Amino acid sequence: MEALELARWQFGITTVYHFLMVPLTIGLGLVVAIMQTMWVRTGKAQYLRMTKFWGKLFLINFIVGVATGLVQEFQFGMAWSEYSRFVGDVFGAPLAMESLLAFFVESIFLGLWIFGWDRLPKKLHLATIWAASSASIMSAYFILAANSWMQHPVGVEMIEGRPVLVDIWAVLTNNTLLVAFPHTIFGAFSVSGGFLLGISWYHLWKRRRDGIDTVEADGKVLVGDVESTGRDRTDYQVWLQSLRIGAVIAIFSFAGVAVTGDLQAKLMFEQQPMKMAAAEAACHDGTGFSVLSLGNPGSQDCDDIVAVVEVPGMLSFMANGDFNTEVKGVNSLLPEYQEKFGTNLPDDPIYGERAGSEIDYVPVMEVTYWGFRIMITFGVLAACAAAVALLIVRKGAVPESKWLMRLAVFGILAPFGANAAGWIFTEMGRQPFVVAPNPDPNGIDNVFMFTAAAVSPGVSVGELAASLITFTAIYGILLVVEVRMLFTYVRGGVPSAMPELLHNHNGRDDDGASDGKDEGDVLAFAY
Repeated sequence: MEALELARWQFGITTVYHFLMVPLTIGLGLVVAIMQTMWVRTGKAQYLRMTKFWGKLFLINFIVGVATGLVQEFQFGMAWSEYSRFVGDVFGAPLAMESLLAFFVESIFLGLWIFGWDRLPKKLHLATIWAASSASIMSAYFILAANSWMQHPVGVEMIEGRPVLVDIWAVLTNNTLLVAFPHTIFGAFSVSGGFLLGISWYHLWKRRRDGIDTVEADGKVLVGDVESTGRDRTDYQVWLQSLRIGAVIAIFSFAGVAVTGDLQAKLMFEQQPMKMAAAEAACHDGTGFSVLSLGNPGSQDCDDIVAVVEVPGMLSFMANGDFNTEVKGVNSLLPEYQEKFGTNLPDDPIYGERAGSEIDYVPVMEVTYWGFRIMITFGVLAACAAAVALLIVRKGAVPESKWLMRLAVFGILAPFGANAAGWIFTEMGRQPFVVAPNPDPNGIDNVFMFTAAAVSPGVSVGELAASLITFTAIYGILLVVEVRMLFTYVRGGVPSAMPELLHNHNGRDDDGASDGKDEGDVLAFAY
């Protein structure tokens, strides 16, 4: 395996893992801010408990997200120095803005929120979580501004072979960014919605299993009260309200993802037609959307790929908004790309041993085709599950079925899977370009970069292999640590964030889970 492949695997593994943290941080942060607002406005104890419990999980995720996100910055210099040199003049502004918001504004106000309980006035304390949440959303905007420029470069002039920023406003209002940002934010909310739904379902089920709540023949819920363990009537309201909030967020988020995703797909057909042709395994011009295709996606001309199930006209609708305009397939696009950008990499030292090699303009179809469908499928499943959950709990109780509870908990992973699959599709589908060319005939010429030219020339295969193994191992350990911490606090319920609810607590609840204030609790400082 050569250096370029190792560098791509390294960046892919670390970024996919980091991106698992990002949507939950963005979505859950805003939800916690809304919950605290409800507490400040109404004074109801259930909203305070909701704020502190979900806020604790938010902090765990935020801490791991920051730690893993720092690696992304270093990789630009370690493995991708040529790429950094090429895009540096453009990326400097949005990444600096992101750093100011994420590492200064967000961190400062989050610190004030953590340590400000009972020290700051209620409304001022509330403002700190809103500031932190808003900063995380704006941070995402500037990160996406940089990423969208890679998908569709604007606002620059080519000077001595490098793009030089001449219009920051064009970068910050890039049409690719204006659809990618709401799509990403709605995706983040869908993650938080599924997170609330699955965990709340587990606790409502647990209350029934333990005999705290009972359901009469007419479906009426008799809410029990075990005050000594913190599982009282207010505890029941915490989980019921959280489940309903999560389900509503998941449904509306999916609607937002669908609308913005349609807009994004139409732009992709214009800006990166090969990406969308590969996503559909559309080898030939046509109008039908492939639900299932079989064959050999690795074939250069993909003549042996056959659409087994196809929706007539749907591909045309996704691309053009009608049902009869043919969309160009891979076999039609390939000669156009070869004519415009060449059939072989230039004979330039920057490409090293890859100089002069044939360029494959067709992305890995197995990844783009199935990534696109996994993204859609998981999103639909999460929204349908949320609608079913709302219907089931309309009378205030969840079924006693253990398997249904497990399904609800595992359902938390569906929005995560949809977000990860969407990101992988977006980045892998851009290959062989790390900066995709702007196809606008009135746009900027010659602003593109082949991925083969982006890797650091001075980094050896051994160094990349060693760092890849190291990063993967460290991230694997971090994953175990985070999941274990989340499980501990989730199982402990609200008392894990508010141990004062336990009348005679000794650092453990009745399930043996940490209450959040024992000697081994690394988050004992919070609240």
